[in-house]
Amino acid sequence: MLIKLAAMINLSKDIHSLTEFKRNTTEFLQQIKKTKHPLVLTVNGKAELVVQDAESYQELLDAAELVETLKGIKLGLEQMQQGEGKKAEDFFNELFNKLDSSNE
Repeated sequence: MLIKLAAMINLSKDIHSLTEFKRNTTEFLQQIKKTKHPLVLTVNGKAELVVQDAESYQELLDAAELVETLKGIKLGLEQMQQGEGKKAEDFFNELFNKLDSSNE
């Protein structure tokens, strides 16, 4: 799985009021699709919403999943180095025994 890094938000082009977005929705959607940059929408001058195209959002979800996987691997390696955990063979033997006993 290859993940591209998301483009940074351009502060001069990618932050707009919700009112402006409502008035010019079609143009903003074209911009989002073209640039792949999310838009930050403000209400009363405060950032309230982010609008993003579906493809870029999926890439963000994939990147987050990869980070969580890597964190889990890192934790497992640290635990292994500290002598914690079980050998894979022992784990799978226990797992298969549990599965076999639950199917009886």
